[in-house]
Amino acid sequence: MSQTNREIGLAIVGCGTIGRIRAMIARAYPGVVWLGLCDIKEHLAKKLAEDAHADFVTTDFRELINRPEVTAVIIATDENCHFEPTMAAIERGVDLFIEKPLATDVRQSATVLKAVETSGIDACMGYTNRFRRRFLTIKERIAEGRIGDVSCMVTRAFMNRMIPLATVRRTSDHTHLTPMVVSGTHSFDLSMWLMGNKKPISVYAQASDKVLGVHGTKDSTFGVFTMEDGSIFSMNISWALPETWPGAVYGIEMGIVGTKGVIDVDDTHRDLVLASLEPQGASYKPDGFSPEGARYVDFLTSYPPGDICEGQLWGPIREETNSWLAHLYTGMKTPHATVQDGHRNLLLTMAMDISCIRKQPIQLPLDLDEYYKDF
Repeated sequence: MSQTNREIGLAIVGCGTIGRIRAMIARAYPGVVWLGLCDIKEHLAKKLAEDAHADFVTTDFRELINRPEVTAVIIATDENCHFEPTMAAIERGVDLFIEKPLATDVRQSATVLKAVETSGIDACMGYTNRFRRRFLTIKERIAEGRIGDVSCMVTRAFMNRMIPLATVRRTSDHTHLTPMVVSGTHSFDLSMWLMGNKKPISVYAQASDKVLGVHGTKDSTFGVFTMEDGSIFSMNISWALPETWPGAVYGIEMGIVGTKGVIDVDDTHRDLVLASLEPQGASYKPDGFSPEGARYVDFLTSYPPGDICEGQLWGPIREETNSWLAHLYTGMKTPHATVQDGHRNLLLTMAMDISCIRKQPIQLPLDLDEYYKDF
């Protein structure tokens, strides 16, 4: 039976760093026949519209989403601003791709999840690490039983402080702009996916804020989850490394121990190092933010979305974006995170923050009301 391809009219809400990358990739995809853009910063939207040859541009997300040409929407706004455009897209009944986190409020996240499940739309989350070759290989080997049942796992993510400094400057509401909710969610999702989505029943975590406390966020969060089957998972992140740290965004180390074997992962990018007398600049350059100090050493290939060659960005975010478009266009199966995964990630990363505040273990799952008692 021949496959009927579905042409895509794509709306992208949010034209910052990630929205720009996805727009440029989508414009080149054969199945995308119409591209519309929106950002509250008109200069960003217009510049991207010019570069990507967009068919429509506006500062009003409702105007964009309600265009008759739109069949799919990417939500790439700031973390605190996902809810309203996401709900507008669900109400319109179009396919949906939401950058992490699903929301920064658990009730909003639960509302989105329920709306997606009720509507039956095709919706997924942006967790780019799932599309990196090494982690796809690890996932397959674990699924094949090469190391038996996973009994324990440790994940450590180190990041320079450009991400938190840029993030907190975009909003006055810093309540849930913590290392785990904003950035740790990437390595947390990856870890849960690799472990086979085991069910956590408790978490105990601690945090420090000696560097970034004055900016309204934490430096580091370290925690341990106990799973329903007795396995344990240690999740640790620090996003307070100096801005001159050579890694573009973050480096990850993992140890995955099973009943029959182990997988040890060094994803710190220290295998490809450039050192120069010339400043290297910042690989991550959010709009309106310029890091202090120059970097003279760079861990090449450490920018999570990928790397530029001959004017094109190549790497995981291209794989992730094109795979999603291929899924819409041809029905191809992909390893994208679901909205259910995104909601779980938010609840559990925020549970780590609650444990830090209460300075005690937290039994899981928590009632949604518990997420509002300490903030």
